[in-house]
Amino acid sequence: MFEQAFKNIDDILRKEAGCTTELDYTEQTSWLLFLKYLDGLEQDRADEAALERKKYSYILDEPYRWETWAAPKDKDGKLDHNAALTGDDLCDFVNQKLFPYLHGFKQKAGGSNTIEYKIGEIFGEIKNKISSGYNLREIIDHIDELRFRSQAEKHELSHLYEAKIRNMGNAGRNGGEYYTPRPLIRAIIQVVQPKIGERIYDGAVGSAGFLCEAYDYLKETYPKRTTAQDRILEEHTFYGKEKKSLAYVIAIMNMILHGIEAPNIVHTNTLSENLADIQDKDRFDVVLANPPFGGKERKEVQQNFPIRTGETAFLFLQHFIKMLKAGGRGGVVIKNTFLSNTDNASVSLRKLLLESCNLHTVLDCPGGTFQGAGVKTVVLFFEKGAPTRKVWFYQLDPGRNLGKTNPLNDDDLAEFVTLQKTFADSPQSWSIDVKSIDKQTFDLSVKNPNGGEDLAHRSPREIMDEIAALDAESAKVLGNIKALL
Repeated sequence: MFEQAFKNIDDILRKEAGCTTELDYTEQTSWLLFLKYLDGLEQDRADEAALERKKYSYILDEPYRWETWAAPKDKDGKLDHNAALTGDDLCDFVNQKLFPYLHGFKQKAGGSNTIEYKIGEIFGEIKNKISSGYNLREIIDHIDELRFRSQAEKHELSHLYEAKIRNMGNAGRNGGEYYTPRPLIRAIIQVVQPKIGERIYDGAVGSAGFLCEAYDYLKETYPKRTTAQDRILEEHTFYGKEKKSLAYVIAIMNMILHGIEAPNIVHTNTLSENLADIQDKDRFDVVLANPPFGGKERKEVQQNFPIRTGETAFLFLQHFIKMLKAGGRGGVVIKNTFLSNTDNASVSLRKLLLESCNLHTVLDCPGGTFQGAGVKTVVLFFEKGAPTRKVWFYQLDPGRNLGKTNPLNDDDLAEFVTLQKTFADSPQSWSIDVKSIDKQTFDLSVKNPNGGEDLAHRSPREIMDEIAALDAESAKVLGNIKALL
């Protein structure tokens, strides 16, 4: 039923002029899902209060509750078509009354970790792009069929929502910014091994894939949890920051569907925080992240970092090292050129990482791991507080070309997770002693001594010669076409 409802909603959104991509479909589904979820949460809390003979104070005033404007019911529990808004009346209410009212919660909220604050933040950042009130009515009717009451229902909905995020990631470059392949995330978490009681942080949270998978991992690892442990898991374990509005909304919804009611996710530019201002109380036990690469940050943002560079990913790596407690562990995705770039920032950052952390593992991912990204990546695993003595490399080779129809899967990473426990040598893995690294460049290039793929960077001269040869070939083809005309 849930799957069909999601398909029907997408079919209706395809008719909307304001919704042109999977990103739009996910965004518009998200705010409606959130309001439906909020209605269920309020109903549950009201029922609990009634059982305890207490009066429940609703978060939303009556005219703005789902059951009033979106899905009023008659005495038989069916949609009351006489009371339900539709057409222009529905659009006018949503755009002119509902959204401004909900955005106002940001000012009323007692703190950024409350659900009231999340309501205000979400509805201040997104807009209703469904211009037809009749389409909106159809979508609301489908959303109203969905239930969030039982764990089984939430579990199924979270899987469907993850599928939407995956489709969004496959939709192109912008969608790919928010999506890290879940098999890769699961392998990273298995290596880092977070524990209940530790605080886990992702400063580039995207769709919250790392935090949701870490939550699932901890629930599986600790099947006999106490009520106190559950509260720690839901309220004091997962923390994130996200700059972009769409990703922020999706992250909140994704975590809610996984079972975390008021996620500790802040809508902010993580890199605007000065590293010198970070204190011990701000630090975390575990960092799991895939920061955006290829972006450029302004000069005033670069001033917050000891190693100044315009490359967003390099600023994030400095931030993550600083945000870890002594003994804290990190698993961070970064583009593979970080290991060998000769510019001052890259060299200084490799030196900082090797001297302030134990960079014990580097996972070299094949091309195509990230859909639409067009760059090769590595995952850095490190522990803060002791310098690196040995680095274990693993060159992932799934034995096929990865792509949209042939993505990375858990089996592809099983050998890596197994061998990493003992840092064992194999045809795909090897170790290097930091003493053997050039102390001028701190070059950590992936060069498999066992005959694997050797990453060779061509010289600028070779690249220019190839460009010139291709230009000459193009000119020749154009000449032949001209001669035919």
